[in-house]
Amino acid sequence: MVKSLLRFKKSTTYFQRSPHAFKCLTHSARIFTTFMGSNHYNQVYLNTTVFAITPPFTQLNTPYPATAYLKGFLNTKAIACRQADLGIEVILELYSKKGFEDLFAYIEKNPVDFSDNALRIIGMRHQYIHTIDSVISFLQGHNATLVHQICQKGYLPEASRFEQLETYHGKTFGSMRSQDEAKHLATLYIEDISDLIKECVDPHFGFSRYAERLGRSANSFDEIYQLLQHEYSYIDLLLVKILEIKMTLVSPKLVAISVPFPGNLFSAFRCAQWIKKYHPEVKIAMGGGFANTELRSLSDARVFEFFDFITLDDGERPLECLVNYVSTLPSQSDPGKNIILESDFFKRTFMLVDGQVEYLNNSPLPDYPQAQTGTPDYSDLLLDSYISVIEIVNPMHRLWSDGRWNKLTLAHGCYWGKCTFCDTSLDYIKVYEPLAAQLICDRMEEMISQTGQSGFHFVDEAAPPARMRDLALEILKRKLNVTWWTNIRFEKSFNRDLCKLLKASGCIAVSGGLEVASDRLLELIQKGVTVAQVAQVCRNFTECGIMVHAYLMYGFPTQTTQETIDSLEMVRQMFEAGIIQSGFWHQFAMTVHSPVGLYPDLFKVQKSDRPLGTFANNDLEFKDPTGTDHDAFSYGLKKSILNYMHGLCFDYRLQDWFEFKVPKDKIEKTYIKNVLLEKERDTLTSSSKIVWIGNTPEIKVSSDDQNNLVTVTVHENQKTTRFDVEKKQADWLVEILKLTSPQNSGSMTYKNLKEMYDEQNNRSYSFEKYWESESLKKLRAAGLLVL
Repeated sequence: MVKSLLRFKKSTTYFQRSPHAFKCLTHSARIFTTFMGSNHYNQVYLNTTVFAITPPFTQLNTPYPATAYLKGFLNTKAIACRQADLGIEVILELYSKKGFEDLFAYIEKNPVDFSDNALRIIGMRHQYIHTIDSVISFLQGHNATLVHQICQKGYLPEASRFEQLETYHGKTFGSMRSQDEAKHLATLYIEDISDLIKECVDPHFGFSRYAERLGRSANSFDEIYQLLQHEYSYIDLLLVKILEIKMTLVSPKLVAISVPFPGNLFSAFRCAQWIKKYHPEVKIAMGGGFANTELRSLSDARVFEFFDFITLDDGERPLECLVNYVSTLPSQSDPGKNIILESDFFKRTFMLVDGQVEYLNNSPLPDYPQAQTGTPDYSDLLLDSYISVIEIVNPMHRLWSDGRWNKLTLAHGCYWGKCTFCDTSLDYIKVYEPLAAQLICDRMEEMISQTGQSGFHFVDEAAPPARMRDLALEILKRKLNVTWWTNIRFEKSFNRDLCKLLKASGCIAVSGGLEVASDRLLELIQKGVTVAQVAQVCRNFTECGIMVHAYLMYGFPTQTTQETIDSLEMVRQMFEAGIIQSGFWHQFAMTVHSPVGLYPDLFKVQKSDRPLGTFANNDLEFKDPTGTDHDAFSYGLKKSILNYMHGLCFDYRLQDWFEFKVPKDKIEKTYIKNVLLEKERDTLTSSSKIVWIGNTPEIKVSSDDQNNLVTVTVHENQKTTRFDVEKKQADWLVEILKLTSPQNSGSMTYKNLKEMYDEQNNRSYSFEKYWESESLKKLRAAGLLVL
């Protein structure tokens, strides 16, 4: 292994291009020593078949799950696999005392026309160098006492990012814990350095994206290809230094690079380019969300100067086929082995054949059912080193960026699959396959044991309500202490009782699409909901203590200026009513794979006649017949919702958010308030499940014992419920509550309950009347649910 490191030093001639590069070599030795002395290194490294990589940058707080999913699957096939999140490792290399010393030294030797903000940061370089290790440790959860110094101000150097505190500082931090405030301040501190890097070192740098503009405008491969011919940037050098150490340790036959977003596309090509140069014997594959949506019509052969394969859609079977293919290739120990190139080796795979890009999908083997894909495996990833940040004061964005979440899905695809703006023609949406609650909980328990983390983000397109119910019951049955959140569709199934059950099982938040808050446009989108229904569902979640984030849309085809303003008024009323706590406006984008993109005439839009590119194709240019300038609304919509989330400016005229004249809204000012006054419809049927999620009641003789009454007491976390009933009735109730607990499978139905009641011949009135009695109403409020 030492010889390998020496080979690394001799072979990496690119380090001779910069004085900074030689410092990287000595720092690499430290990383190498860390690997050798930790549990990340063992003999499996020497025989690894697949090395799965997430290139920079996705998230700071938690690993993107694609490689963990693939590694979990490969475990079921006894295929040796290692994985790495190069994004967090580059960040930790950069955001360290040694990293800052090198960074400021590089800037000093390579001066540019510095802005006043950059000069200020450079002038405080010693404060940054002195504080960075402590701040990163705090954001990793290892240095909690630093919160006091950060919040007292004066400890952190402050540049332009801190100017945004002026508007909301008192309102926001008056209601937030000091730890949250410290995280936000520390985030501004590291973002100040991010601004310095963009200005003075690498204009493409970003924490959760790198060269994102290149990825988003990649209809042609020309710009990316030209940039790849340039010398390595400062960030590139950090990346390939870490990559070389890992490649030396892992020695894989196949490197699988996951590209979920445009923001890590360029760094994926940099990784592949470096591997091709220094490890030409290793085959390289790309997969992930970007490839699945953008590269389905790929025809540019230059892409395969970097990658050998690009796979589409679910990666398990295509990757297994590639492993089988790679095993047929000649190796250094067997150079005479014949190469077998048969189409049966490939599943949904692009590759270069005789100089032409070919799409091979002739393997007779089907995709694996979700139940057979294994439990995501997070081993190898530096789980204790991720950084929790609070970038913007938005409660749902805080979940995305703060805390380490294990990722799972309740179902593959979308159970609804009708939204006309969505990529419903692609497998990741249209192929719906739910998983059993028992299997999901098995995987949860396995991941808790492996990672030590009990937080779960279910990354479904839209979590099916029935699966959420079954999952919640299984969690309660197993008495798992977990925290979870997911994405939903605001459908009427989410009544109060289901929301109570979800809350009891650990659900803390949901996000869902309100989209354009207009019934006409929701029907055109085929969302299957109305504004009133969304409001009532949001109320149910909020009243149960589950946070609600609304995805909002503007610019949908045929949307008028009037409808945009009316939609904003609906959103204003929902925030004012307190039924939504978070939201974000997104401008509509027409994609190749959506019903709008496939059938534009049905939506009265004119698709651009621009020919498809040879590289990425997803977003389409189009003309809206209304002629509305939707771009003009962007700033005003986002500014308004930022204020509404802080409980501010509900009395502002909607006109005040825009610098151009807009029409007055036509929505009744009490519309949402009136909707919320409507009584929730009773969904009780004979097959409805009856479930008790409360504590075991206490029974004591009542002071009014002459009527043979007893007092039933149910202790809840925040209150106590009491009522008096006859002794026999109380005993029957206690027995029923035991039978309806999740530990008894929650299999009691309303019909079963009625039959058990009717067997008691001493009842003086019918079960239907008893169900409406005060004692049952109090039990319903205390945790007797109808599902």
